[in-house]
Amino acid sequence: MEAEFSAKEGDINLSENRQQWMSRHIDAATTELLKADAQVFLHQSLSTPCMDVLTGAAGIYIINQQGKKYMDFHGNSVHQLGYQNKYITDRVKAQMDTLAFSPRRFTNVPAIQLAERLTTGALSRVLFAPGGTSAIGMALKLARVVTGKYKTISLYDSFHGASLDSISVGGEYQFHQDMGPLLPGSIHVPPPDIHRGIWKDEMMYADYIEYVIEKEGDIGALVAETIRSTDVIIPSKAYWKRLREICSENGVLLILDEIPICMGRTGTLYAFQQYGIEPDILVLGKGLGAGLIPMAAMLCKEEYNKAAHLSLGHYTHEKNPLGAAAALAALDYMEEHKILDHVKEMEAHIATRLERFKHRGKGMLWAIEAGNAEQALYRCLEQGLSFKVSSGRVLSLYPPLITTREEMDQALDIIITAITEP
Repeated sequence: MEAEFSAKEGDINLSENRQQWMSRHIDAATTELLKADAQVFLHQSLSTPCMDVLTGAAGIYIINQQGKKYMDFHGNSVHQLGYQNKYITDRVKAQMDTLAFSPRRFTNVPAIQLAERLTTGALSRVLFAPGGTSAIGMALKLARVVTGKYKTISLYDSFHGASLDSISVGGEYQFHQDMGPLLPGSIHVPPPDIHRGIWKDEMMYADYIEYVIEKEGDIGALVAETIRSTDVIIPSKAYWKRLREICSENGVLLILDEIPICMGRTGTLYAFQQYGIEPDILVLGKGLGAGLIPMAAMLCKEEYNKAAHLSLGHYTHEKNPLGAAAALAALDYMEEHKILDHVKEMEAHIATRLERFKHRGKGMLWAIEAGNAEQALYRCLEQGLSFKVSSGRVLSLYPPLITTREEMDQALDIIITAITEP
């Protein structure tokens, strides 16, 4: 049962392919460490059992106990600018020497500067949190305060975090199972997946959301991933413009979750900037902390600054000066090294390389459909390339944004061989 549901979100950890790969590639010392891990940590789907032990990381690579290097095209989406990026680590080390922690009733310069840098358009107010799940929780609470309504609409197959409130708006059974009642009023609708969904016309999914809003009558928020990163579902501009209109016409707040795709992965700092819309609330995370410090943020419009009577977040590591320093350094690095230009150039190059395969992508976020996806994963691991398998048959690729054309071609050569060889 565990393996069956693991196929929905990520790799199948208990499969025969996994066991065979580990028997061929994991030495005795690593095996003992993996056994120690299994003895002390609670077991959970998608991350148990662990497949290897890491001892280092640099650039686009992770390095295991045996010294083997893998190009990391997964990275839990925190590694947008690579690992051990000296430009960023130097800034964080300098911050550690002056102010490493800021108690909650105080503020600090890096936190203020980061909040100012993240604001855009009408999104002029910010709250920080130690992780994306927590930031989703703040967004849900703010929506209730602003609208006076507790019902939400979100999409099946979506992922917004692993806490009880975030899995309530999330749409995957493997996170719901055995949990009992979740947040009341959490309504789910089909995602705009014209490849595998129930409708092949994208606008029918938008029409259905409007229908649900009209029938329910008291929806407070629509929660959605601008672009779903797990198996890379990319809605059209028409779809998002229609949903923005529907929300505005019905007094529904549009909450966009860009936790895994912020910081330039799709070619712009925020993905919604490519759709000609603006959300009411935006949630960021993962890569915001530059792969060093857990950091997340919620952005909202000025008129929603009306919850001063309660604590939306109240997190110990709220205005984290180390996380703010990491994020500020990441933003500066992206500007100085023209990362967004590079991402756009790589989008065109990757699309050309994959044109004979069933694929979809934007920026440096890509999915390849393959019937032998899990087998291909282990073939690629043998060749020093790691990525995620989603929905059972999707090779999900999230390469660091600093990946060069030469490195990308090397990775794509490995992938193409893995999925085409019998």
